[in-house]
Amino acid sequence: MILDRVKPLDAILATAEKKSLKRSLGWFQLTLMGIGCVIGTGIFVLTSVGAQKAGPGLMVAFAIAGLVCIVAAFCYAEIAAMIPVAGSAYTYSYATIGEFFAWTVGWALIMEYAIAASAVSVGWSGYFSGTVLGGLGIHLPTWLSAGPLALGGVEGGFINLPALVIALLVTFLLVIGTSESAKVNAVLVLIKVTALTAFVALTLTSSDFSVDKFNPFLPAGLFGGWGSGVGAVGAAATMFFAYVGFDAVSTAAEETKNPQRNVPIGLVGSLLFCTVFYILVAAGAIGTIGGNPIMGADNLPLITGSPELARQCAMPQYADALVCSKEPLAHVLKVIGFTGFGNAIGLAAFLALPSVILVLIFGQTRIFFVMSRDGLLPEMLSRVHPRFRTPHVVTLITGIAVAVAAAFFPVGQLADISNAGTLYAFLMVAVAVLVLRVKDPERPRHFKVPGVWIIAPLTIIGCVLLFFNLPTAAMLFLPGWGVLGLLVYFLYSRSHSYLGRGIVEIVDDIEGHETMMPIDEPNESKN
Repeated sequence: MILDRVKPLDAILATAEKKSLKRSLGWFQLTLMGIGCVIGTGIFVLTSVGAQKAGPGLMVAFAIAGLVCIVAAFCYAEIAAMIPVAGSAYTYSYATIGEFFAWTVGWALIMEYAIAASAVSVGWSGYFSGTVLGGLGIHLPTWLSAGPLALGGVEGGFINLPALVIALLVTFLLVIGTSESAKVNAVLVLIKVTALTAFVALTLTSSDFSVDKFNPFLPAGLFGGWGSGVGAVGAAATMFFAYVGFDAVSTAAEETKNPQRNVPIGLVGSLLFCTVFYILVAAGAIGTIGGNPIMGADNLPLITGSPELARQCAMPQYADALVCSKEPLAHVLKVIGFTGFGNAIGLAAFLALPSVILVLIFGQTRIFFVMSRDGLLPEMLSRVHPRFRTPHVVTLITGIAVAVAAAFFPVGQLADISNAGTLYAFLMVAVAVLVLRVKDPERPRHFKVPGVWIIAPLTIIGCVLLFFNLPTAAMLFLPGWGVLGLLVYFLYSRSHSYLGRGIVEIVDDIEGHETMMPIDEPNESKN
């Protein structure tokens, strides 16, 4: 039977204890990790993308995405406190609805995190080229600073070299160590929050701020149409990408001290803190310079990341448009006369966005790590460096893939594709919480979702709604990627699965010498 392999929770926890990563993170570091990923992607990078989809209705988009994330965060908090190991939604699915669905979730998460990291690398490149190099009077040639027009880049573009380089540098930092990475992240979060607080204060009190600039509030309507990716709900589907930070917190559960207490604090705390900034920054940006999208012949906003939008943004009349800026927050302040502060915001983004890339690559490598530890991927991917105690092999592989994608694709297309995997994973976590409530009601729960039979279904409905408001190409990417994953599963993973073979992996030392022991209740199913 294809759905008969469900890994006992006790076996998952025992395996993690025997082949574990170093527990070095507290609740404060976890919260900062979540903030480091959430505050950055949506504000510094995607503000212009969201405005092109929804116009001033971007504020509604943030609210919709935030509501879905809040109910999802409660589901994550309960199950992460119960299963404090690496793997996030993948591990939760393995312990509840079985190996097959767990594989599909893990495969989607691999795509989600890697593409998201690429998207933020592209966003960082915009600030680096515009504010940092531009401020020094240095201008990279177009062919070195953007992807090709055919892929949604710019005319004359070939490779986004800064995006490629930053992805590789962050990868090197993650190889060195988790604790060291968390300390760097804490400094970057402080810079980021300070910069955004200054942005809100300057824009909301500016003489340029006017409520008239919020008119028309919903130029593409609340729903732009299924598969269009526009309108307030379409923009919400894109902005959902920015909230993946709290999911990354759950992937760090195995490296957390007292995870039953600290993981729920990190998950919910980082999400609530960040949501306030999303709404305030969007209000400040739109209220000062406006946020109306560039419309096409069909009277709908042009598709973000499309060659046609790139051509329109190159025209002089759109030079000051929010929707065309590659460094939107710095651009807003420069347009309203705060050039010095604009450069400071750009510099803050330049310094802080690597923390987002760091958390995303961190999350992706931990998914790879635990899937390998379960035998579903080659064992070499779960090797831990004898000195740094990090999964160095898979970190290097991930970093190179992220860098290549960042070098050639624009931020808008990457964000939408990543979201398809994000929404699927969040949906499956809600399902896992409900299944565990039925199958294992007596297991201690250090955090319980209040009104779980309302909250979890709302999470499922919200994820489905946002998924079908992604652009059609992004929706189709997930099943296409899923078909490739099924081939890998049936050609390799199912026959190599430790659970399917009735064994659990025990590691004797950090050099990787290991023995195989039967699980307490071996699964006798065969291929």
